[in-house]
Amino acid sequence: MKQIVGSHDLLLVTLDTLRFDVAEELAAAGRIPNLARHLPGGVWEKRHAPGSFTYASHQAIFAGFLPTPAAPGPHPRLFAARFAGSESTADGTFVHESPDLLSGLVEVGYRTVCVGGVGFFNRRPPLGSVLPGMFQESHWEPEFGVASPTSFEAQVSRAERVVAELPAEQRLFLFVNVSALHQPNWFHMPGATADAGDSRATHAAALEYVDRHVGRLFAAASSRRRCFAIVCSDHGTAYGDDGYTGHRIGHEAVWTVPYAHFFLEQGTPR
Repeated sequence: MKQIVGSHDLLLVTLDTLRFDVAEELAAAGRIPNLARHLPGGVWEKRHAPGSFTYASHQAIFAGFLPTPAAPGPHPRLFAARFAGSESTADGTFVHESPDLLSGLVEVGYRTVCVGGVGFFNRRPPLGSVLPGMFQESHWEPEFGVASPTSFEAQVSRAERVVAELPAEQRLFLFVNVSALHQPNWFHMPGATADAGDSRATHAAALEYVDRHVGRLFAAASSRRRCFAIVCSDHGTAYGDDGYTGHRIGHEAVWTVPYAHFFLEQGTPR
């Protein structure tokens, strides 16, 4: 990351609440071709989330604690604040002096932009301002939120506009919190009803919806220069697993998440 930071634009996409098992199954079945073509080897990496719900997980991610590989470590981190005794800071780690990654990137010339999704990014109550307040620029509209059947399309349109308005020489760290996977997601599956509610199947349909539009986001992020992209879940969610529903619980469906990082060459097609 020492060579990447400063020379590349950076994209971080959190697919909010996406379960590892659903992501893995859809990639293997060819149901998310636009994401799968960028995954190393065509598969997601299995990792453990740094938190069991959006707020906790993103606080950790923005401090450089991305989801941890699901195997014994220690595992070198891509980004880290300088901290004596850190066992996951390696020779290639981008180390910053500030307490969070975002301000660390600002210090080396990046413009940090947030396109929010779930309620922790909506700036309506004070709590909804904490995470977006860490960025130089943040965007949220009701159309980006969990109740919108076209949330990701609207988010991508805003991201395209952000990129288009930047000076060519300005390095960009673009963050998109994708809300479409989060409950309610029943409306992404043809024939589903609100009365039937959300399920593992509607969760999968929401990921297929995201896949149909993610090419536009990748094209925008790589339109000015080569881009280093991280796509992952912040945590999973339960749909009746062992009697549990939702997240902010210590269940395997919540702690196990998909992760990938890869390069987008300049001019990546939609």
